[in-house]
Amino acid sequence: MTNVFKKTAFTLAATLLSTSIYAADDVSKVVAADDIEWGYLNPLRGVLSPGAADLWGDRTTDTATGMLVRFNKGFESPPHIHNITYRGIVIDGLMHNDDPTAEKMWMPTGSFWTQPAGEDHTTAANGENNLIYLEIDAGPYLVRPSEERFDNGERPLNLHNDNIVWLDNSDLVDINADGVQSTYVWGSTSDMGGSMVKLPVGYKGEFKTDASEFRAVVISGEVGYQSAEQENISLNAGSYFESQGNFTHEIENKSESDVTIYIRTNAKYQVN
Repeated sequence: MTNVFKKTAFTLAATLLSTSIYAADDVSKVVAADDIEWGYLNPLRGVLSPGAADLWGDRTTDTATGMLVRFNKGFESPPHIHNITYRGIVIDGLMHNDDPTAEKMWMPTGSFWTQPAGEDHTTAANGENNLIYLEIDAGPYLVRPSEERFDNGERPLNLHNDNIVWLDNSDLVDINADGVQSTYVWGSTSDMGGSMVKLPVGYKGEFKTDASEFRAVVISGEVGYQSAEQENISLNAGSYFESQGNFTHEIENKSESDVTIYIRTNAKYQVN
């Protein structure tokens, strides 16, 4: 075999190997709520602790993480602080999160709050079933006594679902479907931020993204989901999907009411 033929054969083999490896390297992930494995938010408290399950990341290490946390009816924590700031979105039930002396303001599904690092507070639950999505930008997620409180310069926010302002395709260039609405709850559309998208009954369309980080959690309702890497699957509230790079998520509202999806991403996306 001549050097030319050897070089050609080597190049072809390398190309086929590279293509095979790339094709097998998925850039998306889907986690159905029914398949989630639960542990404890504070393992030292055992059954007295809320249940917790990481959807992405690892809450015990120094990394950003998104997790589900569930509470029994009547749960109320003692006053405490956290070492890091977190965000919460109510998926099910009624939640309260505020200063220890504040009157209860029960936040229903779709409500959003932020809890600054070092801020003294209590958390309570009052629904038959109580489930939230909790997100941190760095870890580990730790609980500390109130005596260690400090002011990190941030301020808490409690945004009841009734007070959320929703915009539609006449207001936003990234919404291209009638009846779809969106609201931004933190961060920036050009860097890293969080938004919620509301899909009307009968919606069937696509979420298009080229973000290096695109993470989505079903907050309410049920969707049919499929993509180039995932056959059609039903995702209930608490389910999760993600992607990296240029990707299309095919979504169908399978509920008899609006579906709400929370999205964390570092780039703009399109809803068609």
